[in-house]
Amino acid sequence: MGLIYENKKILVSPLNWGLGHATRCIPIINALIEEGFIPVIASDGMALILLQKEFPQLKYYELPSYNIKYTKDGKNLKYRLLFNSLRIIKSVKNEKIVIDKIIEKERISGIISDNRFGVRSNKIPSIYITHQLHVFSGWTTFLTTRLHQNIISKFDFCWIPDRNINCLSGKLSNIEHSKLDIKYIGLLSRFTYQKVSKKQDLLIMLSGPEPQRSILETKLFKELENYNKKVLFVRGIISDKQEKSQTKNITIVNFMLQDELELAINESELVLARSGYSTIMDLDKLNAKAFFIPTPGQFEQNYLASYLEQKKMIPYSKQKEFTIKMLENIKDYSGFTNNNKTNKVDFKTLFNQSFGEHFLIK
Repeated sequence: MGLIYENKKILVSPLNWGLGHATRCIPIINALIEEGFIPVIASDGMALILLQKEFPQLKYYELPSYNIKYTKDGKNLKYRLLFNSLRIIKSVKNEKIVIDKIIEKERISGIISDNRFGVRSNKIPSIYITHQLHVFSGWTTFLTTRLHQNIISKFDFCWIPDRNINCLSGKLSNIEHSKLDIKYIGLLSRFTYQKVSKKQDLLIMLSGPEPQRSILETKLFKELENYNKKVLFVRGIISDKQEKSQTKNITIVNFMLQDELELAINESELVLARSGYSTIMDLDKLNAKAFFIPTPGQFEQNYLASYLEQKKMIPYSKQKEFTIKMLENIKDYSGFTNNNKTNKVDFKTLFNQSFGEHFLIK
């Protein structure tokens, strides 16, 4: 494997594309701390800001941004990504240079990268987190899947945040006859289920890159003009201070951190959100009822929403077609009913298997 440093510093680095990659790293960071490791965080944008707020005691580094942006209509996203591929490749190369410097400066002993292609090293164990062994992109799915699996092959291990039985990611993480060193680790969620009384009828959780976050926000406020039930609207905008306002039956908050958001979900009759996989894992952990609006142009979110609807768990609507009246369809769906029986990740064993005898936990 190469040079292994004696200390137990682990670099944790989520992709800054919405907040999902950062939020699902939170239970990993907590587990590292509990097992005596020293997490060092590296990311950019709102993902970095969120983790700084959740773990102010840790050391942080800013990485070069991939600058991935959505189109307004969502139709040409994959073409925009292909058009910007050279710029993304350049960002990954710069990222790799920065990572090598961080490894040397901090004497890093292991790496956990959540979908950041350049966050790896040939000298220390490098782990890649993804639920997309298949990357759906329409008629280019074969190409995008092969490219992603080639990136994964450069890492020592690939952690899949899903369970083998009653999986949530469907075909995205289903692969046969692969040479990749894959570990299905179970669902990653920062939350804990609480049986509490309901305080709001609807919780809206916005997230994801611009301009689609703002487009959906504008549409939802328009739809809520004819909605008289109690609403908590979390805009998904991370800033220095939390800001709250009240408009008739709607409480508006720019962001919530882990403990506050966990309680808000537990206290809500229904959650309206994007069908991002990290959001799905969180809502499953809390046995929530939900309604999804996939991000336009994002094949993964559209697939996940369709997959869960076919299982009669969660209804969904395309963004342009959504009306507030569609929330009444929730009565025909089961919601998430995991009951927390298969959600626990055995981090102690996982860290031992991935980082080896150098850090054997006794």
